[in-house]
Amino acid sequence: MFSKERKPDPDVIDVTIGPRATFSGDLRCDGSIRIDGVMESGHLETLGNVIISPGAKVMATVNARTVSISGAFNGEIDAQRVELLEGGRAWGKIKVASFLLDEGAYLRGELVMQEETPPEPFALPRGVNPIPVVDKPAELPAATTSATEASGAATPDEG
Repeated sequence: MFSKERKPDPDVIDVTIGPRATFSGDLRCDGSIRIDGVMESGHLETLGNVIISPGAKVMATVNARTVSISGAFNGEIDAQRVELLEGGRAWGKIKVASFLLDEGAYLRGELVMQEETPPEPFALPRGVNPIPVVDKPAELPAATTSATEASGAATPDEG
């Protein structure tokens, strides 16, 4: 009837911090966290998502699958995806594999894009030959006539 082994569901909101609530501390869960109020300090860690609603204020370190920001955030985020939505504001450091910045959102800080897979090597389209690269400039041939001889000017000996 009651199972001790519960499979985590990151799409289920396990925790909600209401619009009139203020929270300070560490919070860890398997599901998603929705913040409508204020988180003054601490750490959020979840296998699911963190949703920062419009009007919410969060000062924390966040580790999550996805973080959606419509309110104000100040701190550090380490996530697979961050969505800074219209009206959302963020200050701090964001380490992420996928980042969305809506029009009307604000970001000030450091954005570090983490690659999940290395990029593919550059390849030329079929039928296109690479342009040869020259290691050093070609040497110019030595001039056989002087500049005065070439201009036709009289030399002092011709008087």
